[in-house]
Amino acid sequence: MCCCCCPPAISALFCLWFRSGCRKSTVASTLTFFPPEPALYKYERVTKDGRALEGDEQATTSNDSDDSTKREVQNGDGDDKKSEPTEGDSTSIEVAATSSVEESPMTHLPEAETKGQTQEQMKSPMEQLTDQAEERRKRSKVRRVRDDVDVAVGVTYRLSLDERLVLPPYDQNSIQAVKVPVQAANKKDGDALLATLIYKLPEEQVTENTKTIIYSHGNATDIGAMFPIQVILALSLQCHVVVYDYSGYGESGGVPDEHNTYQDIEAVYQYVLKNVASNKPGNIILYGQSVGSGPCCYLACSASAEKLGGMILHSPFTSGMRVLTPSRALACLDIYPNIDRIKNAKCPVMVIHGVLDQEVDISHGQEMHENVPRNFQRDPWWVPDRGHNDITEGRGKLAEYLQRLRSFLASLENTN
Repeated sequence: MCCCCCPPAISALFCLWFRSGCRKSTVASTLTFFPPEPALYKYERVTKDGRALEGDEQATTSNDSDDSTKREVQNGDGDDKKSEPTEGDSTSIEVAATSSVEESPMTHLPEAETKGQTQEQMKSPMEQLTDQAEERRKRSKVRRVRDDVDVAVGVTYRLSLDERLVLPPYDQNSIQAVKVPVQAANKKDGDALLATLIYKLPEEQVTENTKTIIYSHGNATDIGAMFPIQVILALSLQCHVVVYDYSGYGESGGVPDEHNTYQDIEAVYQYVLKNVASNKPGNIILYGQSVGSGPCCYLACSASAEKLGGMILHSPFTSGMRVLTPSRALACLDIYPNIDRIKNAKCPVMVIHGVLDQEVDISHGQEMHENVPRNFQRDPWWVPDRGHNDITEGRGKLAEYLQRLRSFLASLENTN
């Protein structure tokens, strides 16, 4: 395929591919992952004596950043303000369920800042993609310095949500904001800490069969935007719910990358198994929405997560490139081969997909369901009047969504 006869975006992809040493992960991550900017939450850094720190990333870019940051932690400098989430009223649950922003994987390129620029001054798609990849790596290095210092001096974290979010009522004591260590797939990226938010039921409500959902969210969202639905799932299904940000998203270190997301979900799973699920893999349910179906399918078919309780795939795709085209001409750049992995699933699987989905056609969800081993297939939900991002919109649809999930969880009782 010749770049001179390709559309500019496709030409940019091939140029970036060659410039990266033919690493498909560089191209795929640049095209696939779009973390919200700014994030819809923050992790307040808290010293051992309970004082909040500023945590400004730009302040840690100098050569002596680690020393200055460590001095800040040790001296307890910074604001003492505590950001407490506000409780919504009884009608906020319906609105909150739709507060997250989700876009389909691999559907657009980053836009250049064009205000005041002439045509000659505007950056080409290749330059935009290259700049974006480089900026992500720079930010990863800054976060690594900050996180290393936090670990060394015992900093803990407190959730602070964007004030624009509409929140359902929740118990502040049920929230645990932690960072889970993860090894990067590419050593050049360096190890990182993943922002992970745990909503745990009170001890008096927990039984030996209490389930824990590990939620892998969609593309252009983060754990701040997902917090309302996290609360709704926990309280409505009476289970623990864990939501994490992929490498390079929100307060997580590292860079967004297909293989890094595999490392991410492995690390979160092992942490949850030990610290939340009492070492009972059968009580863990994977939930993958859109791009989150990729890491979920990977883990569900891996030897490290045998005897999982189940998996829910919400608007999944068969593979990344198949979202763009059924042609296999760009197979060399494909990511997340879900359709191949789902055939080896070793736990019950439920698929949810909107019939009107214009981002990831419902045929993807249907094909995924059909390829689940017969004994692990559970009733799918083909939502007749919904698309990619609006399946839980409206009080009626949210109620049906929760009832469908309850039925799926009930079907697991006789599985193992």
